[in-house]
Amino acid sequence: MTYTGKISRLRYDEGCLGAHALNFIGDRWALLVVRELMFQPKRFQMIRAGMPGITASVLTQRLAQLVQAGVVTHDEVLGIYALTDAGRALHPVLTELCRWALIMPGHDPSKFISISALMISISATVDAGRAAGSPIRAGFVSGHEGFEVVLSPAGAPKVTAARTPGADFVLEGSGNALAAAIYGPGPVALASLGKITLRGDRAAAQEFAGFFSLRPQIRSSSESPEDSAQAPGDSST
Repeated sequence: MTYTGKISRLRYDEGCLGAHALNFIGDRWALLVVRELMFQPKRFQMIRAGMPGITASVLTQRLAQLVQAGVVTHDEVLGIYALTDAGRALHPVLTELCRWALIMPGHDPSKFISISALMISISATVDAGRAAGSPIRAGFVSGHEGFEVVLSPAGAPKVTAARTPGADFVLEGSGNALAAAIYGPGPVALASLGKITLRGDRAAAQEFAGFFSLRPQIRSSSESPEDSAQAPGDSST
């Protein structure tokens, strides 16, 4: 499919495909706006809540640019922003950026993490070999956002927006607390400390968290990036 979005200004005057892509999404914050909309449409303030470092004026500019580029749509009556097919096709790009970040020094997981950011990162941090075939259905809730996560037969996480997740267990807390439950001490320990709320099967929650790590993930030589990326086309709104 060919998209007919417009480039508001030419950033890179090259024939390189990568440079052409960056002409659409290369501005600061642009990919993070896409991240916040990846699983469900949102209003302006909900997008901004997931990006506390951005000003209202800059977010307004980025949304306008992304709408012009054909990456985002805006329902002016309802005030809701949503990704187009071209925007949703950036999911594997975000996943691969997370995977690449695992090999780079200086990552500080104590800084702000939105729940949408965590839901994207789990595709990059899963140990697919250990997760393959697991029947566990996980639920995550943070503020007004909720998600269900199931694992494909190959071990890839499939994320679906669900305000009230129907899962074997549900973890509730801030994005950072939920990230710590997955990548740190584990959900049972953090629930015991009152850092998160854990409802449902505690053993399943602990087992699920064991599938994920901030260590670089090793791909088999036969695995392509597309194999490990979860397309968000099945996400509910």
